[in-house]
Amino acid sequence: MSRTTRPRRRLLAALAVLSGLGLVAASPATADTLYHEKYRPQFHFTPAQNWMNDPNGLIYYKGRYHLFFQYNPDGNTWGNMSWGHAVSTDLVHWKQLPVAIPQDDQEMVFSGSVVLDRNNTTGFGTKKNPPLVAIYTSAQKSSGKQQQALAYSTDGGTTWTKYDDNPVLDIGSNNFRDPKVFWYAPTQRWLMAVSLADQHKISFYSSADLKHWTHQSDFGPAGATGGVWECPDLFPLPVDGDPKKTKWVLAVNLNPGGIAGGSGAQYFVGDFNGKKFTADDTGTTYTPPSGTVMQDFESGSFGDWTATGSAFGSAPATGAVDWQSQVTGIEGKAFANSFHGGDASTGTLTSPEFTATSDYINFKVGGGNHPYDPDAVLGDEPAPTGETLADFEASTYTSPIGDWTATGDAFGTGPAQGAIGDQQQVSGYLGNGLVNSFHGGDASTGTLTSPAFTIDKKYLDFLIGGGYHPADSDAPTAVELVVDGKVVRSATGSNGEALNWTSWDLSDLQGKQAQIKVVDDNAGGWGHLNLDQVVLSDTQAKRPSIETGVNLLVDGKVVQSATGADSENLDWAYFNTTAYKGKKVQIQIVDANPGGWGHVLADQFTAADKPALNATQRAHWLDYGADFYAANTWTDAPGGRRVMIAWLNNWNYGQAIPTTPWRSADTFPRQLSLKTVNGKVQLNQQPVGELTTLRGAGTKVPSTRVTNTTTPLSVHGSTLDLQADLTPGTADRSGLDVRTGAGQRTRIGYDTATGEVYIDRSASGDTDFDPTFTDVQRAPLDLHGGRLSLRVLVDDSSVEVYAQNSRGEQVTLTDQIFPDPSSTGGGAAFAEGGTATIDHMQAWRLKSIWP
Repeated sequence: MSRTTRPRRRLLAALAVLSGLGLVAASPATADTLYHEKYRPQFHFTPAQNWMNDPNGLIYYKGRYHLFFQYNPDGNTWGNMSWGHAVSTDLVHWKQLPVAIPQDDQEMVFSGSVVLDRNNTTGFGTKKNPPLVAIYTSAQKSSGKQQQALAYSTDGGTTWTKYDDNPVLDIGSNNFRDPKVFWYAPTQRWLMAVSLADQHKISFYSSADLKHWTHQSDFGPAGATGGVWECPDLFPLPVDGDPKKTKWVLAVNLNPGGIAGGSGAQYFVGDFNGKKFTADDTGTTYTPPSGTVMQDFESGSFGDWTATGSAFGSAPATGAVDWQSQVTGIEGKAFANSFHGGDASTGTLTSPEFTATSDYINFKVGGGNHPYDPDAVLGDEPAPTGETLADFEASTYTSPIGDWTATGDAFGTGPAQGAIGDQQQVSGYLGNGLVNSFHGGDASTGTLTSPAFTIDKKYLDFLIGGGYHPADSDAPTAVELVVDGKVVRSATGSNGEALNWTSWDLSDLQGKQAQIKVVDDNAGGWGHLNLDQVVLSDTQAKRPSIETGVNLLVDGKVVQSATGADSENLDWAYFNTTAYKGKKVQIQIVDANPGGWGHVLADQFTAADKPALNATQRAHWLDYGADFYAANTWTDAPGGRRVMIAWLNNWNYGQAIPTTPWRSADTFPRQLSLKTVNGKVQLNQQPVGELTTLRGAGTKVPSTRVTNTTTPLSVHGSTLDLQADLTPGTADRSGLDVRTGAGQRTRIGYDTATGEVYIDRSASGDTDFDPTFTDVQRAPLDLHGGRLSLRVLVDDSSVEVYAQNSRGEQVTLTDQIFPDPSSTGGGAAFAEGGTATIDHMQAWRLKSIWP
């Protein structure tokens, strides 16, 4: 945008904020702009401006649905946590109100819940005017301690008073948060479900007055435990609509460790007696599919498998080796363990070639989470030779081409000698010194600029690590090449402390004068950059692999891979070998990482007809997309309905998404029910019926058959409600493309080989703010030879997919997307590897909920 437009944009943004807070009315002159910025959702709730995360305090009271939420009143990234507030009469149209419960000098106000104290058990109100009571986590600024505290309102939730005798529950923990409180009629007591985050447990407490709490029981660990447990919710639902048959649902959010990576939300179905929750399925016991064991390492040697390097030792391990934590999940007594010599050691363990005869090879894997990188080279690669512009071995920023100039405080007075302060271990640099902008921590910022030099070789090679914040993001951590005052090349880290080679081809810049500028403009998480060994060279640097994992090789090339989860527990994984039956394959266990969690564990390689699932895959997920977290439900909703909403974002990249002046949305509200499917009780979700009030004229699309092609459909719009049936037929992959145009599309498909519904947002628009954003999200759903029914909600920056087979089994996937505003093609049918048919398709454009 030009400089001349900025004052007007800032004024309009300010007016939008005031309008959203109900403090000014939108005038006709501004009505077309307010809440209509690029990527602004048009039927999902967003705050007028600033950062939002978890929905809090969901309650229906006197005709209005109250939505409180984690909110930063002062910025567009996480911080200053307070409770924002919005209300709705229909779960569709929202009015933002002033901040409800602000932070203060002592505490930030973390997540929690709100109840109506009908009997005035707290004494905060009267019997004629019972209070609304918020139970929230008070995060102490001085100590980091997390305690449960109260605030109350006697004017319907508009203004709140913090209880003088807070906290009401304190166990001396820094990981004790997110209370969900409700009235339990059988015992006439208040009940609380609250998270012991780092223990993967939910604690249950009871109280007569919300002020004094008694511990009842704990649930967990169970299900998925790859990250901390947060934001629990516990509620009853009738099964198949029968009020005499009730089950309880415990929702548990976790980060990281979600099914799609990063944040996620799982649930358990079970029974609750007022003291203890008992799950029908905890996922902790599992029998993998039977098969033929190919290698279990029980012989006491590696047999005909070949080891290189020192990491795997001379024979299989029978437990933890020197300095290693306890290892669990071993099958039998022995397994492959590359911790011999510690994390710094490296090596490989490779099977002989064998003929693939089964559909799957199942195995167990643990250790470090360092995935296979197809662009990296396994083995030692010599450093590129040429003109060294800087190796940062001196005590100051001097180099063969002169002194580099630092601004700000991030780069200190000279190169670092490894990690700084409480920084994680830094690896991959050469010699003793490197550039490290962690001086002062992630909050510090600054620049480091080289003297001018002449480009006289084909490549510029350098080692880079640190935060992933590209040069064109709002707050970059990047290395830039500046020519004639313009940035012509840039690179960023990968949210890791291990430096690796990057190479720029400078063929078009020969003879030019240039400077290198290292920029740390990011004060948030991973807000730093590491740099070393800047070389002008005629040789392109090859990035060495830093993987820790198990690979399937065909003709010596990696075709599938699996890695650990930064855990000493081995869990199941599998390779799908259907396409390689009759071919010669190999298994290779690789430890190429000398840094933190630089080791791999592997065991029990088995040829089988079905895949073995890990604990994450076996968990019951509320949503399989990347952007569904902190899910919670409304208390006291009319008619006993149970409505859920979640944060439509992911902690992997939540603070980097390209939106302003707001950041984050909520999912569209979903109505929940329990249904018996194939003898098991499962959660069913549907958009609340009030969505239909936004529908414009509908479009019916004729049955469309596609063969190895993509066919546009007569649907257009950036905000849509789509319904369709898909018959995959002979196609390998088939489905719908939405938000098409300008070379962009978001693909919603079905993969017949894997039996999965998927969202592919790799070409969805702006994706370069995080390396994981282009990953494909998948949800298992066997069609049993039938059709796939799809309901898709498309907004300016999200898609929500509800998919169901003919037996009533359902999965949902929710993803953010950031397409160009011109990409308004609402639908296209596609098929790959055969023929598929789209039937019974209807589409409705959805009106905006904003003025």
